[in-house]
Amino acid sequence: MRFRTWLALGVLIVAAIFFGLNLTVFSAPVKLNLLLTSVDAPIGAVLLVLLGLVTGAVVVYVGAWQTTFAREFRRQSRELESHRTLAAQAEASRYTELTLLMKAEMERSTTHVDAALEGLRTELRDTEQSLAATLAEFDDRVMRLLRPP
Repeated sequence: MRFRTWLALGVLIVAAIFFGLNLTVFSAPVKLNLLLTSVDAPIGAVLLVLLGLVTGAVVVYVGAWQTTFAREFRRQSRELESHRTLAAQAEASRYTELTLLMKAEMERSTTHVDAALEGLRTELRDTEQSLAATLAEFDDRVMRLLRPP
């Protein structure tokens, strides 16, 4: 249990002991002045009623305070949950944007590589044709040299 609970329990026990030891004094009738009239009543009963009223007022005040606290807590929980949802959506949006960006970059790279490959193929064909022409020319020269005149 908390310290406050122990403290309240201790104060209650001390008050009960005090009331028990002074029961004859608390039950003695006393003349009370109520401004317009006066009443004979036991002081213990009057103090008990006043204590009950003060305790009731404190209970109402604490209840209202806890209700306000609970409402504020729920409001903050809802606000926090909405912020979490918003953050999750933003993160998902960033992932989606990153995925789209990576796909576009990959497509651009693929297009660039395809263009480079096509250029290499064209250059290879040109080189192949040039080599074939050069070899044909050498073959013609060799054949002319090897032919008897």
